[in-house]
Amino acid sequence: MAIQKPSHTLAKIHLKALHTNRFHILFALSFTVLINTFGFSQVDGGKETIKVPAEEEKETTLKPQDTLTLDTAGLVPKPPVVETDSIKTDSIKPKPALLQDIVTYNAKDYTTFNRKEQKMYMYNEAKITYQDMEITAGIIVIDYTKNEVYAGRLKDSLGAYSQKPVFKQGAQVVEPDSIRFNFNSEKALIWNSVTEESGGTIISELTKKENDSVYFVKNAKFTTAKDLEDPEYYLLMNRAKIVPGSKVITGSTQMFIYNVPTPIIVPFAFFPLSKKQTSGVIFPSFGDNDRGYFLQNGGYYFAISDYIDLAVLGDYYTNGSYGLRFENRYKKRYKFNGNLAFRFENLINSERGFPDYSKTNIYNLRWSHAQDTKSNPNSRFSASVNLGSSSYYQQSVNQVNAASFLNNTLASSISYSKTFQGEPQVNMSVTATHSQNTQTESINMTLPTLQASVGRVYPFAPKFGSKKGILQNINLQYNVRGENRITTTDSLFFKKEMFDDALIGVKHSIPLTTNFKVFNYFSVSASTNFDETWTLNTVDRFYDPETNKTITEDLKGFDAYRTYNFTSSIGTTIYGLFNFEKKGQDKKIKAIRHVMRPSVSYNINPAFDKYYDTFEVTDINGNPIEEREFSRFEGSLYGAPNKTYSSSIGLALGNNIEAKVRDRDSTKTEPKKIIILNNLNFSTSYNLAGDSLRISPVRMTGGTQLFQNKMNVNFGATLDPYALDNNNRRVDKFNIDNGGSLFRLTSANLTLGYSLSSKGKNGEDRTSDRSRNETLQSGGRDDDLFGRSQDFADQQFGDKEEEEEVPSDLYNAKIPWTLRLAYAVNYSNTTRQNEISSHSLMFSGDIDIAPRWTVGASSGYDFKNKGFSYTQLRFERDLLSWRMNFSWIPFSARTSWNFFIGIKSSILKDLKYEKRRQPDQRL
Repeated sequence: MAIQKPSHTLAKIHLKALHTNRFHILFALSFTVLINTFGFSQVDGGKETIKVPAEEEKETTLKPQDTLTLDTAGLVPKPPVVETDSIKTDSIKPKPALLQDIVTYNAKDYTTFNRKEQKMYMYNEAKITYQDMEITAGIIVIDYTKNEVYAGRLKDSLGAYSQKPVFKQGAQVVEPDSIRFNFNSEKALIWNSVTEESGGTIISELTKKENDSVYFVKNAKFTTAKDLEDPEYYLLMNRAKIVPGSKVITGSTQMFIYNVPTPIIVPFAFFPLSKKQTSGVIFPSFGDNDRGYFLQNGGYYFAISDYIDLAVLGDYYTNGSYGLRFENRYKKRYKFNGNLAFRFENLINSERGFPDYSKTNIYNLRWSHAQDTKSNPNSRFSASVNLGSSSYYQQSVNQVNAASFLNNTLASSISYSKTFQGEPQVNMSVTATHSQNTQTESINMTLPTLQASVGRVYPFAPKFGSKKGILQNINLQYNVRGENRITTTDSLFFKKEMFDDALIGVKHSIPLTTNFKVFNYFSVSASTNFDETWTLNTVDRFYDPETNKTITEDLKGFDAYRTYNFTSSIGTTIYGLFNFEKKGQDKKIKAIRHVMRPSVSYNINPAFDKYYDTFEVTDINGNPIEEREFSRFEGSLYGAPNKTYSSSIGLALGNNIEAKVRDRDSTKTEPKKIIILNNLNFSTSYNLAGDSLRISPVRMTGGTQLFQNKMNVNFGATLDPYALDNNNRRVDKFNIDNGGSLFRLTSANLTLGYSLSSKGKNGEDRTSDRSRNETLQSGGRDDDLFGRSQDFADQQFGDKEEEEEVPSDLYNAKIPWTLRLAYAVNYSNTTRQNEISSHSLMFSGDIDIAPRWTVGASSGYDFKNKGFSYTQLRFERDLLSWRMNFSWIPFSARTSWNFFIGIKSSILKDLKYEKRRQPDQRL
């Protein structure tokens, strides 16, 4: 007979006293047995619990104030125990209880116990908790004879099921149709389960839970699709073993695409499910090109620790060519982070014995290191290295280098700086730099550059208050800079010959400056600078009458020279405001403000002709012909000191024009400020000590932003007041006196940069962070005007999975697109050539022509040579769980295309297909 009892019924009996009346005692014991039969021993917060002792209880004597405890493991009450002799003990250890912890359960509608079946029934939003296991379901049945729990769904009058069971144990979550769980063995049978494992989902008809770390599944589907009701694809596993958080080992596995079987069948498979870094094999891509069949980007990934990793990759071609790549990342939180990469390729063209046979080795080394600003505010180390073969980016066929094909400069810098706090403050830095021209293959390096400076010292400043006047503002400083400069070529790089022509020098500088106000509106500054230059490279020059040549001999040894100069300037700021709006009027343009900053400077550079020597030029008979002058410091690191005296006046004028206009937003009360001209600067100088051509050309520069700061405009021009002779040489005659205009335009330039899109006021950049970093570290642009680095298959170095974007039902209301433009034109007329030296327009953009369809292009047009520049076309299709990419370079020496389709998820990213056509071989 089943007795229904509300879930909130208190099932705890307190026997507050034992009366001598037997009737009372028998009633209490009988009620206790009834309660124990239902399995209730304690209620806490409306939830029934089964309390099981963890170890054998000692026999005690029941006292009137004690609480009666029910033995739920044996389903019988413990009778009161009579005191026995404490000397007698049982040497046989009792069996452990079937349940090792408290079982907590409740249900929304009702909880019933069938005494005959020894089963507990919980209906509607039932829940049971045991240790780290939790089951919620529409209906839960507890079988006390087998110590099992059955959980299932509820079925309504229409046959629809609801409240699917949810099984949780630790971090594992399973959502089946039904489940059986045994408390003793902690094993379970699960039907039609759905389990998420490290970004993937396993849908299994039948799952057997062996223990906390092993599951066996039958007829299971493994997918990374978001839509589990109709997944885009899945891998059907006949039988599989799952180790949660570690791996999936399967037998025969077949891929299905939209429930359609494919011929992709493997006899066994292994899927890593680790949530932390794990070492493993990186599967290569395969294909064919002019070097034969190849395997690319295959290797091994080493998860060395939580702070550092390493990937070793290789390429192999059937004609004997091969390549190696080492990619390393490291990071320590709040300290530093960086990456190191070395790439080497051995390229073989044609066949041995043919005239066009060649074998070349190219390499590239990159290193990027950044220090967290919080780690040490007084010390900083950084590195940005990009060096290697000058032809690396031109000869390499890797898609990663597509955007770096047009790079003509490789640059590197490694620096360490240290600040010593105190009065005065001392700053020191050591820097190694490298600059390499890939066209001329020339390399300039400084190994290293040492710089140090002592903070400004004000010897006459007051101890308290601000500094005033010319005397109190006098300050001096000390700066030192030393360099070891090397100039070499690509063929001598990293060879001992590169150090033969190294230039070494040190320059000390002590500037003495002051500043003060004149007439409250003019700022005056004056400074003098003393320099002392040390060098280890000098020359000696003499004339050899036998060869009729001037011989220059390089000398090694310490030498020095000292120079000084004087500079002063005076300037002010003039504000002009023109109001268009009068009282009671509301005009669109309210006011225009013009700010002018004129300045006049005076510079004196003495002549240091004492550091110049002469040598005599003679004929064969030794008769003197002429004397020639030279300085032994010619060709040294910092050059020779000034030979001629100069005294010049510099004139400069800076302009800034802004306007205040009525804001289109009627809720705003303040006018809107817009920039008409961000800067418009003019500068020139007049040499008082010169004999001719005293006026230097006037240089004009300017810039502004238009269209809500989306377009950047910069321009410049050079105006020469002097005329040219018939040989196109400058003469000491004004151009206006020669029948021309006041100034002669010798050069001009204009650049425009425009970024716009359908989203955001400054345009949405669709270039991924990894693609941008790859291009920047290779020396490319921070935009994709030269093309985009497209690494379709090799995604194992830090790529994050993109968030799923659901297309709008009203998609055609607004088509997402981006466009970036760069326009540049240069005019040259230095020697009356009157020509446009360069004139080009570069553009790059993307447009979503349909949901999940993106088309992009990067190209340019040369208006002078009338032709398109390096062009790249991009097509991308988001296939939900898959992605498809196609990149095409239709013309130029890099003509090629690359097609890729693969799964997005990092778990199954090796399921891919890639086909490419490499650039044609160039002889």
